[in-house]
Parts: sequence; C-alpha cells; structure tokens
Amino acid sequence: MCGIAGIADPRLSPGRLADEAGRMADALSHRGPDGRGVWGEGGVALGHRRLAIRDLSPAGAQPMPSRDGRWVLTYNGELYGTHDARAALASAGHAFAGQSDTEILVELIARHGVAGALAGVEGIFAFAAYDRAEGCLWLARDRMGVKPLFYAATGERLLFGSTLAALTACEAADFTIDPAAVSSLLRHGYVPAPGSIYLGVRKLEPGHLLSWRPGEGPSVAPYWSLDAVIAAGRADPFAGSDADAIETLEGLLTGAVRRQMASDVPLGAFLSGGIDSSLVAALMVGARGAPRTFAAGFTDDPRFDESGHAAAVARHLGTDHTTIPVREADALALVARLPEIYDEPLADPSGLPTALLCAATRRAGLTVALSGDGGDELFAGYDRYALATRFADRIEPIPRFLRRAAAGAAGRMPQAALALAARALPPPWGGPDAPDRLRKAAAQLPGDGFAFYSRLLTLNPDARTLANGVSGVPSPMDWPGAGSLLDRMRRLDTLAYLPDDVLTKVDRASMAAGLEARVPLLDRSVVEFAWRLPPHLLVRDGRRKWLLREVLARHVPRILFERRKQGFAPPLASWLRGPLRAYAGDLLLSPDLGGGLLDRARVRALFAEHQTGTRNHAVGLWPILAFEAWRLASGARPAHKDG
Repeated sequence: MCGIAGIADPRLSPGRLADEAGRMADALSHRGPDGRGVWGEGGVALGHRRLAIRDLSPAGAQPMPSRDGRWVLTYNGELYGTHDARAALASAGHAFAGQSDTEILVELIARHGVAGALAGVEGIFAFAAYDRAEGCLWLARDRMGVKPLFYAATGERLLFGSTLAALTACEAADFTIDPAAVSSLLRHGYVPAPGSIYLGVRKLEPGHLLSWRPGEGPSVAPYWSLDAVIAAGRADPFAGSDADAIETLEGLLTGAVRRQMASDVPLGAFLSGGIDSSLVAALMVGARGAPRTFAAGFTDDPRFDESGHAAAVARHLGTDHTTIPVREADALALVARLPEIYDEPLADPSGLPTALLCAATRRAGLTVALSGDGGDELFAGYDRYALATRFADRIEPIPRFLRRAAAGAAGRMPQAALALAARALPPPWGGPDAPDRLRKAAAQLPGDGFAFYSRLLTLNPDARTLANGVSGVPSPMDWPGAGSLLDRMRRLDTLAYLPDDVLTKVDRASMAAGLEARVPLLDRSVVEFAWRLPPHLLVRDGRRKWLLREVLARHVPRILFERRKQGFAPPLASWLRGPLRAYAGDLLLSPDLGGGLLDRARVRALFAEHQTGTRNHAVGLWPILAFEAWRLASGARPAHKDG
C-alpha cells in the first residue's frame, strides 16, 4: 500500500509542479514510509510514497514508467493473481525489471489502455496513469472502494491524492467546507461519495474511471457497476443444492484468500471471533499453516468485549494469537488524534478500537493483515436486516392511519414509560438504550420497510435542522432501487455504508500505522456469486449469513461462533457522560461551535439531555464532535456563516 498525489496545470513551470507534487506526497508519508518519488513533464507532476509489500527492491519504486516510455504510473494498492498476466506479458516479449505488481499494471496499461487493463485485473487500488503521447491523465479506483482517491478540478488545474491532506498541502489549493456535506455527516456519520467535506473536492466513486486533458473538464464514467452485477445475478440465480452452494462459496473464498496472501513482508489477520474474520483465518490456516492473528478486547467493560470468543477460535485453529487490550485510558487518549488519522470527519465510534488494533498489529511486526470486512453486506449479516424485514411483514399490513396515530402516541410518551415498556423486549431491542430505540422506531411506523431501514442508518433524523436548514449531498439512501427489501438493503449498504464508512475507517486506521489491510470477502468472484444467491441461502430460520455459517462450520465448531452479533463499538454513551464529558463540553458548548454551520442552541440541548440521562444522544452527538474536532484541527473555513 502507498500514497499517491499529483497536479496537472499547464500554466505552472516544471519546477513548481514538481515542488507541489512533492509537497502533496509528503503529506502522505504515513501511508508510505519506505520511499518517495516525484515525476513531472508537460504540465503534469506525479508524487508517490511507498509502503513496500511486493518486491522490496528499488525495482518497485514509483512513479514508474512503462518500458516503451509512453505511460507513467503512480499507484496505491495490490493486484492479486497476477501470474497469468505476467506470463502473457513475458510471452509478448516484455523483460521484467522486478517482481512488483506495479510493473505488471503499467505494462498492461501500455498494452491494452487503461480501460482494457482494468477489465482484466483483480485487486484493491487507486492509481493515476499519464499518457505522454496523448497528454491525458487517467485516474481509477477499485470496484468496491477499498482504496481512496480524492480530486479537485478548477479551471485548467486538476489535483488528486489518496487523502484530503494531500490536496490541502498544495499551495495552489484553497478549499472551504461544504455546508451540505456537514448536513450529510450529521445524518450518516460520513460524507457519501462522490461528495467530500470540501466544496469542489470529490471522491472518485468505486469502479469509476476519470480522464482529464488540458483545457477540458474531467470526464468520469464507471468501468464496473454493482447494479449491473445485481441485475446479472437476478437474471442467472444460483440453482444448485445447499451442498453445491457451500462447496462453490468455499472454493471461491479459498482462492481469494490464497491470492491475497501473496506478500514479501510479514502477514497475518484480524480475528474478532465473528463469522467473517474466523472464516478468513481458517482458510489462511488451510492455505499456508497457522498465521498470526490479532483481536481487540475492551478489557475495562465485559459488555463490549468479545476477545474471549476470538481467543477460543484461535485456539481451535492453532493460530499465533494476540489480544490487544483496548483500555478506556488508551482509547480516550486517542480521541484527540482522530482528525489526523481519519483525514475527513468520520463518526464511526469503532474507529477508536480499529486504530488501536492496527497500531498494535504493526508494532508486533506485521505489515499486512487480512480482515473479514464485507461479509455482512454481501451475505445479509446485520441485525437491522431482520428488524426491517419484521417491520415490513408485520407492520406494513396495518392501515397507515392507525400507524400514524401510534407513532404520535409513542412520540408523546414520557421516557420513563418507554423505559418500563422496554424491559419486556428481547435482544436486540432490550438494554439501557431501548427507550430511545423504541422512540426512533415508532417514528417510522407510517412508512414502509425501506424507510424504516433508512431510519435505522440515520444518526440524526433532524440533521438538516442541526445544519441550519441545509440539505445534505445526494446519497444512495435517497433512492431505494428495485427488487426485494433484502436486496435493496444489501445494495444500499454495499454502495454507501461499506465504502464510505467501513472501508474508509479500516484504510485510514491501517495506513496511519503503516499497515496494509486486505479484504478477501470483497474479491470480485465472491461479490458476483453473492448476488446470485436466492434468499434462502442468505437467511434461513432466522439465521443471517446462513451460507457463510455453513462454510465456517466445516472448519470451526458451531459452538464457537453461533451467537448474537456483538459489534465493535466502545461504550460511547457512558464515556460522553463520564471521561469524555469535559472534552465534549469544550467543543459543543463553544460560542464558535461549527464555525456558524451548526444550530448551537439545538446542539446544546442534545448535550444537556444526554448529560442528565433524559435521553441517549450518543450516536447523534458523535458526528457533531467528529466534525468540530476536525474543523479545529484542520483550520478549514466554512463556505458561509450564519448571522
């Protein structure tokens, strides 16, 4: 893994361009501590910071020219299963200078063009390729959005980089905060692609390709489409038996894990003890023997600690296992660094333990770790899928006017009465936060199952009001798509929550520690197969991820993984009333809260209700805190202020 950056501006001198590209690349030094490179010509300069994974020699240095000299590539990522591509290039007469996948990619581009090369590669990547003959700069991002890529096009200039910090390091850059992005952050906990927190800066969406020439604006188009995969899966659903499905999926996952274990540096895995990470670890054992595995444990609060489950799975598999204690003091000490680590404000509380886990894994000597991300989205693993399905089955048939009346009554019910009613609720509705969950659920009674699901994903239902009446940027949540409710929920999460929250969190946390995270469950073959599966292979007898469970049962006893999903979030509500109270108060009660972009009175009211215990607003307050901490740390200016 690496960091990439660059600038295209025919008005600037070669020296100025090289200086800017170098400055932008240096802002990415944490992503690439092993090397630095800058190349420039004809109004374009490319920068690179290297984390050496494949071919540790200088032969893997970047930016890298093609053998014929026409193309120059700066690349962040890993290609998997490149043996056939390498053999084809060798048979065509290419003499390789080294063993890096970068050389394979630039030579595939030289031979087939950017679009042609993308059609034949599998991996996680973001890259920029400059065609010296045509004077055209190309940007591309992997299909699932594992690796990030930001860009800004203004007039005759194009800037790009792996992070926002790379763009803001350019002296020619002058960005202001987008109020609509703030509204979206308060709603979702992230800024949905292609938007970013800055006006004029965009994320290149997963599976998309951008081309740019001097005097022309950027042209962006998909080279791969999740909706096309979904349509193909519906047109050709898997029709085999249960045994056939189990065998097929295990074969695809085994191949993906084997390909992604290619590395010239120490490699291991994250192991939470859940279904997805346990399956990845088990297949790694089958491929190459027992790997090193790492888990995070909330040792100060057993309610949030699943490290014991991970240790039990590790013992069964025989892995060399390490539990990383996530102590309250360590997590709280990290809070102030979150804006630096995550670059763009991200309000996922699990970012805290993720960052601690990644840092400890790197300190233990690993440079690459495989994770189980993607399993919940592809194979219907979230609890909220079951909740929304029950809503659609049991509530939608009730006349809408009765549902409206019930929603109104629940909204007026005192908190104490809701707490009393919540005592009788089973998991996942029970617990200390049950009254607030009940209130939020009741507010959705007049809608349908997808509206209910969208509300479950909404951190602040009044985000627009909190953002001084500004609407958010467009999001996949705003259009449900077609098909069954289960398919629409999975599609939404795969298009938005997975790349913009989950994968962003893991990429930034791992790269901040100089660690590469790989995701075999998001191999293209696995993604395409998952969307061919009929519902009974995803959910059966109330058991989500049924097919993944059956594959895992071939390797791990069911008693070690058949339990309720626990998640990976810290006890945020109690922290905001206790050890984080002063930190949160300093930010939320400031007279300059939000730089004029937030309704200060409403935010103060939320904070006060949370502190008194009247309501639990932890999930709603966290994105406000994430934004404000980022705004102050970055020095970013709002596009406008309120009066």
